[in-house]
Amino acid sequence: MIIAPIVIYSLCMLTALTCAWLLLQAYIKTRYRLLFWCSVFFCIAAMNNVFLVLDKVVFPDVDLMVYRYALALTGLMILLPALILEKEV
Repeated sequence: MIIAPIVIYSLCMLTALTCAWLLLQAYIKTRYRLLFWCSVFFCIAAMNNVFLVLDKVVFPDVDLMVYRYALALTGLMILLPALILEKEV
């Protein structure tokens, strides 16, 4: 049963992309910078899910875990300073 992981990983990717899109729409309306950085984080989370599909389903013999973790760390390194430094208006 290889269909179930593909469906689950794809739904996770679509959820992350939807969150990124909604946050970006809210940023365009309000110009609150934290919304922009959160949308960037969710775009990176969606790319991380793409790497997860590639790692577990498409290329099961190749270990892409380091790249997935590096991508997740990049997303967190973008989001964490935004969360710390952004002041509420």
